[in-house]
Amino acid sequence: MSGLEHPWDFELAAFADGWEHVCGVDEAGAGPLAGPVCAAAVILPRGLLIEGLDDSKKLTAKKREQLYDVICSSAEAYAVAYASAEEIDALNILNARILAMDRAVDALDVKPDFLLVDGNRDHGSRCSLNLPRRLIVHGDGESISIAAASVLAKVSRDRYVCQTLDARYPQYQFARHKGYGTALHYALLDRYGPCPAHRRSFLKKWEAGR
Repeated sequence: MSGLEHPWDFELAAFADGWEHVCGVDEAGAGPLAGPVCAAAVILPRGLLIEGLDDSKKLTAKKREQLYDVICSSAEAYAVAYASAEEIDALNILNARILAMDRAVDALDVKPDFLLVDGNRDHGSRCSLNLPRRLIVHGDGESISIAAASVLAKVSRDRYVCQTLDARYPQYQFARHKGYGTALHYALLDRYGPCPAHRRSFLKKWEAGR
């Protein structure tokens, strides 16, 4: 069964209110200095339990990879979408997160009528989610649909950064730090300066200190 204590409580409440296609939505990668923010949207068959599924932050990378395949093969519908580093700089990270989530929802083959969204924000100054929804703080540890979305978002972003960005910009060793502000990453920034994958709006303190 799922690693969540009451994995279907929020979904069942939405079904009881008359919603048919309840979708969990989450994002990954809001904090790094480089790379996109990634969001996922997942609609699961009613009552499905996935062994070991939990908030992606509580799982090992190996377990997330295993669950990724299970979720993709079991879901009624799923989609992953991104907002780029350029969009993060243009919009700010809150708007970019919501943009990525909205793109993931729009990309679903089965159109949801109700969203369960991780966190406490569903709009920024320029972007918003438009379907009926419920915000759930720490929802990736409370809702099975959000937990599934958190795994897909995390794995998808890690793969992109560790494979695509690492191959494109090998001098930054993205596979080692995944774009986060580690000592190694800052040392490589000091040596090479930023590349197009870096979020310049996240580097203001670093640039001021050079």
